[in-house]
Amino acid sequence: MTLIAIGINYNTAPVSIRERLAFPADVLNTALQQLLQTKPIQEAAILSTCNRTEFYCQSEVNDKQVLINWIAQSRQLDPQDFTPYLYTYEDNHFIRHIFRVACGLDSMILGEPQILGQMKTAYQAANDAGTLGKYLGKLFQHTFSAAKKVRTDTAIGSSPVSVAFAAVQLAQQIFDKLSEQTALLIGAGETIELTARHLHQQGIGHIIIANRTFDKAHTLAAQFNGYAIALSELPDHLAEADIVVSSTASQLPILGKGLLESAIKKRKHKPIFMVDLAVPRDIEAEVAQLKDVYLYTVDDLQNTINENMNSRRQAAEQAEDIIDTQVETFLGWLRSQGAQSTIKDYRFQADAIRAQMLQKSLAQLSKGDDPEAVLTRLAHSLTNKLIHTPSAQIREAGINERPDLVAAAREIFKLKPQS
Repeated sequence: MTLIAIGINYNTAPVSIRERLAFPADVLNTALQQLLQTKPIQEAAILSTCNRTEFYCQSEVNDKQVLINWIAQSRQLDPQDFTPYLYTYEDNHFIRHIFRVACGLDSMILGEPQILGQMKTAYQAANDAGTLGKYLGKLFQHTFSAAKKVRTDTAIGSSPVSVAFAAVQLAQQIFDKLSEQTALLIGAGETIELTARHLHQQGIGHIIIANRTFDKAHTLAAQFNGYAIALSELPDHLAEADIVVSSTASQLPILGKGLLESAIKKRKHKPIFMVDLAVPRDIEAEVAQLKDVYLYTVDDLQNTINENMNSRRQAAEQAEDIIDTQVETFLGWLRSQGAQSTIKDYRFQADAIRAQMLQKSLAQLSKGDDPEAVLTRLAHSLTNKLIHTPSAQIREAGINERPDLVAAAREIFKLKPQS
């Protein structure tokens, strides 16, 4: 039995390759069932995200080429198109890899938490497809436990390492309840989308998206129950905003000191928290002089992010120690499975002897034999039957000068020297 993982990620393959090996959710069920029909694969799961696609399998034999051929056929690719970008992990290396992935130690952003949710989605998809068995099913459950322990026992995910997340966390420190605040986001690019997503997850009260292209702003705002405005409408809506985050490609400032002074008057000097993530800046530097405005630039946040990255690296070292322990625990479980068939056979043999001796004793009782004598004979005969074969084997080991087997017998049966 072999556990094997094959995959590509942001480190090994460009997006042009990653997108060709991606498995969208609507084809995952069928793909998993087809993969399971490929001999000698017995269990299978697929993790597919924008940054990685990985195939997790339990197989009768160690033959990664079977899996590579299936990937090529499924994605209608020549194996030469993607094999140079593949990595492979087997058995204990596979176990360590899946633990590290789930903990965010193999992510583009160290310690990012989204991958654990994506891993759980992969598990659920494989479970729904019926492609999980004893080994991968147990491995996934242990993976989730390991990731939870890393999150609980280290600070791997406690410090923001993206400007969008750092901006939202700073807003949380300034406002007691984001649910009572309105956020005005200027721009509609990736940074603003990520900021909107973080704000939405933290329960922001209202979101307004302002962008030069109204349709793009509307599409983004609709995802987070917000509404869109054109940049030309900023003067009419700025006073509504408790939080302003701006990230555009404009070469000139969009928000000036005069516009902010007017908005502050309309707000009756209720403070505004502002974050300028643009380079060149979207907000005039003079805005920081206003008493009721708290303005932060991308440089302010970057200093925090750099400190937090150092903190995450230290936490990652602690996480690796935890993973070492968790890998050994799972390997111990795997090794124990090799003994299960022996335990099962031993129990079957003992049950057969018990049934035979019990039947004989019941027959004696039905003939009217003395119950006490029958029970005494049963106890004596059952003991002799159960210890006969082990005793003969230990005696044979002594004759053949096998002290290792004799010592193993003493350990298995927990024998103490007789005085």
